[in-house]
Amino acid sequence: MDNAAPKKTCCESVRDFFTSAKFLIYMGHALSTWGDRMWNFAVAVFLVELYGNSLLLTAVYGLVVAGSVLLLGALIGDWVDRNPRLKVAQTSLLVQNSCVILCGIVLMVVFQYKDQLASMYNGWPLTACYIMVISIANIANLASTATAITIQRDWVVVVAGQDSSTLADMNATVRIIDQLTNILAPMLVGQIMAFGSHFIGCGFISGWNLCSMCLEYALLWKVYQKTPALAVKGGRKEQEQELKQLNSPREMENGLTPEESSQPLMTDGGVVVARPSPSTKDTSCCYQVTEPLRTLKAGWVSYYNQNIFFAGMSLSFLYMTVLGFDCITTGYAYTQGLNGSVLSLLMGASAIAGICGTVAFTWVRKKCGLIRTGFISGVAQLSCLMLCVASVFAPGSPLDLTVSPFLDLYSHLVGDRGTLPEADHSLIQGLTGDILSGNATMVPPMEELPPLQSYMSVCLLFAGVIAARLGLWSFDLTVTQLIQESVAESERGVINGVQNSMNYLLDLLHFIMVILAPNPEAFGVLVLISVSFVAMGHAMYFRFAFKSLGTRIFLCCSPEQKAIEAIVESPSLPTTV
Repeated sequence: MDNAAPKKTCCESVRDFFTSAKFLIYMGHALSTWGDRMWNFAVAVFLVELYGNSLLLTAVYGLVVAGSVLLLGALIGDWVDRNPRLKVAQTSLLVQNSCVILCGIVLMVVFQYKDQLASMYNGWPLTACYIMVISIANIANLASTATAITIQRDWVVVVAGQDSSTLADMNATVRIIDQLTNILAPMLVGQIMAFGSHFIGCGFISGWNLCSMCLEYALLWKVYQKTPALAVKGGRKEQEQELKQLNSPREMENGLTPEESSQPLMTDGGVVVARPSPSTKDTSCCYQVTEPLRTLKAGWVSYYNQNIFFAGMSLSFLYMTVLGFDCITTGYAYTQGLNGSVLSLLMGASAIAGICGTVAFTWVRKKCGLIRTGFISGVAQLSCLMLCVASVFAPGSPLDLTVSPFLDLYSHLVGDRGTLPEADHSLIQGLTGDILSGNATMVPPMEELPPLQSYMSVCLLFAGVIAARLGLWSFDLTVTQLIQESVAESERGVINGVQNSMNYLLDLLHFIMVILAPNPEAFGVLVLISVSFVAMGHAMYFRFAFKSLGTRIFLCCSPEQKAIEAIVESPSLPTTV
């Protein structure tokens, strides 16, 4: 008894928590996401203001950002996999914040000297500034993607160690931080720009990112020091060396040199396989130029071969929906007679529901297991979305099947007189801004809409959207943890990069769907299509879950069964070397 460790006091426990690697990661993530949310909100406003209240620059910026992540997601993840963790985190942090600071400075110059720049050389200096801002901001977004992959998908797993419950708690906490900053950060920078000016807003964001970069850099270093496992990365170089040693005798018998046989590795369902050896001519300049394309192809093939492929696809399909609090749904709500005050309350209720879903995830996972939690979350989300389906046919719904939902775009935009109808102008602008930026704010129509005879349809719609957030966020966390635990450490970056690309692809497809059917009479059709894609996504997850657990997915498991299923659900949880 004398050798027993003394029990810690309350103050010591609190001190240990605030100095732990977990809390330091939370702090760094809060600083990072706060700066990201402020910048993502402000850059759309800045671009609209600079281009004479037009959404053209915002649309171009959104298209460039979405296209870049869609095309380069796998390459970013591959870069994360091939380099040491600390180097990746520090580099992406420095690039991201430096680009935002530089963008802020350029925008301050443009706001201050816009008239002079527009009058010089027929306005080409001003155009060059626009191109510079969009290009640098795109680089900042790509660096932000790398930061999210390395911290949220890799560092969190290593810090959690072998404890799946700790990993679930950390994922839930990180997601709560995301939801809170997504609401509070735009409010702060919006107030600064409202009571100050856009020039002051640019200066504030640049200053914030400069201070935040220094603090985040120090926090990353402290987490790295407190978690020795972060210094050990079982990457591809170690696998290449191991295979090289195993194959050396056979290769010498076949007359192969070590250089010809030492090739990068990929994993196929967790099994390490060698890539084909390139011939001597493949080391030419052409071979080096096409290396990114081969890496991109290998990343997508590896994603397809993962045992969690259908789980990842199910999450991507949830992005193909208009049932969210974006500008599309906001614009439709305005056409149904809801004002900004009511919408702000509904957005707050949605955030609360999302936080409740995040908390529920940790509780349900402990009771039912990780895979079964995703199944329960999917059923809950689909059940709530039935309210949205009912809203399509409820009194007050503008659904009119006699109006073709896929109108000819030219005739819709130009109208019968060859000019854009004034009543549709703000709606189309709002839709276009959100389609390509995701940050623009929908404005109400220019003409006051007549009051509806019944609000039952719009009430059912938003009741379903808000209630579905419970299952949505719980399901998102389930798939996130499945990817974290099931993907090999050497491929964690590239698989998450491809997952981001899939999410962006389905997100863009849902905006294209809205472009094809922008009239409120067709919104009910979009709702039905959205619910269908959500159902298909959860059907994919059910296939994955049934393949993993069989009929046991419908049964409540005992503690002994949960212990066995934990091995099935976490086959690749990283080990400390």
